[in-house]
Amino acid sequence: MNWKKHPVLVTGAGGFIGSHLVEALAQHRAKVRAFVHYNSRGDPGLLSHVPDRLLDDIEIVFGDLRDPSAVRRAIEGTSTVFHLGAVISIPYSYRNPYEVAETNLIGTLNVLQACRELAVERLVHTSSSEVYGTALQVPIDEAHPLQGQSPYSASKIGADKLAESYFCSYDLPVVTVRPFNSYGPRQSARAVIPTIITQALTKDEIILGNLAPRRDLTYVSDIVDGFLKAGQVPDVEGEVINLGSGSEISIGELAKMIRGFVGREAKIVEDDDRKRPRRSEVQRLLADSSLALERLGWEPKISLKKGLSATIAWISDNIQDYRPGNYQV
Repeated sequence: MNWKKHPVLVTGAGGFIGSHLVEALAQHRAKVRAFVHYNSRGDPGLLSHVPDRLLDDIEIVFGDLRDPSAVRRAIEGTSTVFHLGAVISIPYSYRNPYEVAETNLIGTLNVLQACRELAVERLVHTSSSEVYGTALQVPIDEAHPLQGQSPYSASKIGADKLAESYFCSYDLPVVTVRPFNSYGPRQSARAVIPTIITQALTKDEIILGNLAPRRDLTYVSDIVDGFLKAGQVPDVEGEVINLGSGSEISIGELAKMIRGFVGREAKIVEDDDRKRPRRSEVQRLLADSSLALERLGWEPKISLKKGLSATIAWISDNIQDYRPGNYQV
């Protein structure tokens, strides 16, 4: 598909992956509408980092996924919808499970129903590797059992099943993409890589939670490429597709690697207060993305070394947004 002038909507457009996806679609000259959660400041979130030459052609719409009329208005007139909007913090989901469930479940239901009523050509629904929980076998393919180890992961499992039901019940042309841990410029200090980088740049200690869990890390431009392919490759409706690098690294090893790139001998400290809630910790995530290669022609291109270097450079240039204590859950 040629994205030029193609009408698309991105929900969660003010977030990390969403803002990069919006930027990529604008670069492809798509007709982009960006759905951003309303706030009284009129703040478009991370879309503020999109170059003005692209941002000027993007239609920003404020609303709430839990409002079906707002969702329907945002989708009306578009042909492809990328649904990334969600409340994503695991610790936050422990404290506010109702909000997380309502946004991630009812919000997704609103998107699905509007896409059905408005006959969109393709809906790309965003899952999460957290739905697998701690791996029962690795690498993890799409047939791995789903495990609700946190209110957040349970809400995403529910949303994925709603998407599946709309394909099975109504033939809605929906594709579910399941990114493993993504990283890159703009990512919140809530995430582990910005947390490590910021402390390595500014402190004598890098204070983290559990150092043992192993993660599959994929650079954001590769993840965006997977979304774009999921939005345009024919005959993949109804499928669930992992997006991951196929390599893993422990949090402790990752911290040592980043410390080496930064060039400061900060001490790495494991702190119980920074650990995830009891029983929510996913010990190992390692993707089998062979289906993405087979069905989408997708595979990651950016190495961990190259991706971390680019992320360190970006955070160094924007360190004022990552000041000590500015970590979100």
